[in-house]
Amino acid sequence: MVQLVKKYERGDLPKSDWLDALAFRKMAEIHAAETEKSQNLFLYIDLPRFDFPVIFTEADTSAVPPTSTAVTSPLPPATTVSSSLASDTHLWALIDPDIAKENPVEDKHRRLVRSHRSSPYDREMKPNAKIRDDLNVGVLFLRHFSFWLKYAVFQEILNYAPSQPLTLEEKDLIWKFRFYLTRDKRGLTKFLTSVTWRDPSEVKQAVEELLPQWTEIDIDDALELLGPNTVDSRVRAFAVKQLSRADDDELLLYLLQLVQALKFESTANDQRSARSTSNAISYDDSGLADFLIGRAVRNLILGNRFHWYLMVEVALEDRIMAKMYGRVVYKFMQKMLEGELIDTLAKRAKDLRTSKDPRPKKIEKLRAAIADSKNNLSSMPPLPLPLNARVEVTGIIAEKCSIFKSNMFPLLLYFQCSDGSEYPVIFKDGDDMRQDQLVIQLFTLMDKLLRKENLDLKVSPYDVLATGPSQGMVQFIPSKTIATIGSVGTYGVEPTVIDTFVRSCAGYCVMTYLLGVGDRHLDNLLLAPDGHFFHVDFGYILGRDPKPLAPPVKVCKEMIDAMGGVQSVHYARFKNFCFTAFTILRKSANLILNLVTLMVDANIPHIKHRDVHEQVLGKFCLELTEEQAIEHFEKLLNDTSPFTVVLDRMHDWAQYWRS
Repeated sequence: MVQLVKKYERGDLPKSDWLDALAFRKMAEIHAAETEKSQNLFLYIDLPRFDFPVIFTEADTSAVPPTSTAVTSPLPPATTVSSSLASDTHLWALIDPDIAKENPVEDKHRRLVRSHRSSPYDREMKPNAKIRDDLNVGVLFLRHFSFWLKYAVFQEILNYAPSQPLTLEEKDLIWKFRFYLTRDKRGLTKFLTSVTWRDPSEVKQAVEELLPQWTEIDIDDALELLGPNTVDSRVRAFAVKQLSRADDDELLLYLLQLVQALKFESTANDQRSARSTSNAISYDDSGLADFLIGRAVRNLILGNRFHWYLMVEVALEDRIMAKMYGRVVYKFMQKMLEGELIDTLAKRAKDLRTSKDPRPKKIEKLRAAIADSKNNLSSMPPLPLPLNARVEVTGIIAEKCSIFKSNMFPLLLYFQCSDGSEYPVIFKDGDDMRQDQLVIQLFTLMDKLLRKENLDLKVSPYDVLATGPSQGMVQFIPSKTIATIGSVGTYGVEPTVIDTFVRSCAGYCVMTYLLGVGDRHLDNLLLAPDGHFFHVDFGYILGRDPKPLAPPVKVCKEMIDAMGGVQSVHYARFKNFCFTAFTILRKSANLILNLVTLMVDANIPHIKHRDVHEQVLGKFCLELTEEQAIEHFEKLLNDTSPFTVVLDRMHDWAQYWRS
């Protein structure tokens, strides 16, 4: 009868509706009668039927990745099977093609438990005494939906070993009290484990909101975050920041493992393109390599161990990792060479500065020292110039080097570049270049703020780098007088050159006023061949000036004459540019004030006093309306004192006799 039914279902037998109905009714009666008599249970399985044959093959279990599907014999412990069956992998091997996919039930449960709409409520949520005991002692009541309650016990979640996985319920509990746990240094690693990293909203809240406010963690937890399970570079950068609290002796204890952790940095970066870009995970560089290189350069013992730990990895057969470690070695050696270069120049600059020789004799000694092959200055392996890493230098041109006639006798060095060009640099010893560095940084910021408002004042700050508390490098820009520049045009100068001059004068006029730059004279007001006017030497800022009665706004007679005088069109444009720039920068007063205030504790001489904020604040005249502020600035601009001209002439005579 069964065979006939199969033939009927396949369409091999002719159909007759009235006869088929009678036949199937009779078959059901017979089946019911037989079922009543039998002591057995029957399971009927309806399989899908297809109009065409289905051809398929069993998947090969050996090809299944370990993270996805292979569930092999033996069966779960609750099921008892014979040893012969349990050992037959062909019989018991199972394939679950959906195991790597999200479980919709678990995902729905997670979203309900971690509803992001409840985030404001979660900020104020604190575990009561009972739940705190549950977190620390291990007794936990877990609720699943609204119709059942299940009791579970787990051992001290926050004290779990790093390798101890968290259950779904434990992860949900950690997430529930995530804001409360930010004050617990033990909670960060467990919290990051509870984050669902495929959910962009969870990742964003965890990394961008909670991580920055987390309390400092122990070094052992920081090392855990640098392991292979941490992919997001912002989390790894947080761990690197925690490592910076360790001194060199302590860091040496972990150095071997930290070198190994570089592998996971490379994995995250090299596979960035293969990862999904739809989530919120960041695969940028966390800065671990730069941190280790920076510490190794400053400590010989640490640097020696770091070098040989790297060389072992470079020699291994894994060429991908060897290449990555090779890049770190190259970067480390470049930093070592840069450090040696700076040390050599600093020693030479200090010797010449303290020498009693006249300036020509100092210049002769400088050129002789550079030309001496023992000093490795005239010729060196290609390395990035510390002042500008985009420039690769191969040596210093001895015959072009010189020494300036100012108090500290800074060195003028001409570096030979790999592309055949030359890069002139001023090297100073005895001056705190951090102050110049800060001023140039603020000039650059103000220039960008003006450009955002479509005001281009041609302010092109030069490069400054403080290489120590009392030394540094400055980009040297050769200057010329305005009368020798360009072809015939307005006032004998090209229109584009005079336009650049007027704009840059206005930009620097406003910026130096806001920062209270002092000690302005013709030796530190320079002009580039293309018309760019700029200031150098910022030894006096925030209202300090060695000259008495110095004007707050520095506009010298020579600047006005180059524009054609106070009645010229160019001077009128200059004033309008000043007023517009001052108005724009007043809108960003808070940003500039905050940046200056943050440097109070940097131990820079002229800004370590606590009234910095008030001094800069007064320059913006925020208590005045825009019209009143412009009127006030115009009065300062027009205030020219003949006493200033006398002081400039006295400075010129002093420089003449010094040289």
